[in-house]
Amino acid sequence: MKSAHDLVLAAKSQTREISLDQAEEAIRDADLLVDVREADEFAAGHIPGAIHMSRGTIEFKMSSNPALAPRDLKLVVYCKTSGRAALCCAALKEMGYLNVQSLAGGFDAWAAAGKPVAKPPVTPFE
Repeated sequence: MKSAHDLVLAAKSQTREISLDQAEEAIRDADLLVDVREADEFAAGHIPGAIHMSRGTIEFKMSSNPALAPRDLKLVVYCKTSGRAALCCAALKEMGYLNVQSLAGGFDAWAAAGKPVAKPPVTPFE
């Protein structure tokens, strides 16, 4: 029986990972930057310009939006450290998407490198 770690390793073996050095250019060139972490993780901070599609919903959201139908879209996907992103990339490739990349080290590596982080404004309650 395979473990989650085994599944991530298999997904990573078929996923193109981009380094932090390559990330800014890849994000600039991408049609879509996708954060696949959970909603609370996204709300706590994310890469500027990212949209949120959690790991559990990405296949459904990609399939239900006609703007996301072209299989030649350039996609950059990231999560906390890169495991969930690799699983998403493998699923997207299986769905026929041709240009899917994952950020090596994920959001943690991005933030640790001092790269910009967007945080939604907090709504004050009176």
